[in-house]
Amino acid sequence: MKSLIYVFAFTFLMLFSCERVKNKTQETINAGGEVVGKSATEFVEGISEGIDKTLEAKVKLSPSLIENGLSTGKFEITDNPLGGTNNLLTLYLIFDKDYDGILRVKVFDKNGLETGRAKLEVKEIKGNANYFDFTFGDRVKIEARSLIVVE
Repeated sequence: MKSLIYVFAFTFLMLFSCERVKNKTQETINAGGEVVGKSATEFVEGISEGIDKTLEAKVKLSPSLIENGLSTGKFEITDNPLGGTNNLLTLYLIFDKDYDGILRVKVFDKNGLETGRAKLEVKEIKGNANYFDFTFGDRVKIEARSLIVVE
């Protein structure tokens, strides 16, 4: 009878210990998974940011426009609703001086070859800022890593 009690006690302790080990193992796996998940997310975000910086087009103002008080903000390249792919440049311009003239935009591909031109008549007063749309021809496509020069 005494040995039977020992067997039951031993079995009970073994089951309790196994359950405790199982719970601790699960907690450790969950914590490890959380760390891996956070690291993977940061890694993917870093890659995405790096790709964006590598592929994005650059906008450059001519020295004369800078002297005339113009600067740029955000820009976006989209499809023209009237036709074409990536041939509509929306550019945020900031005016630190009065401006009345024609802005000409040239697009150069990653190899430095000119791929398109557009122009827009602009009249703004000092202190204003606004978005302006430059529409290129249907065959123009502003590609990744293009240089956009505003003159």
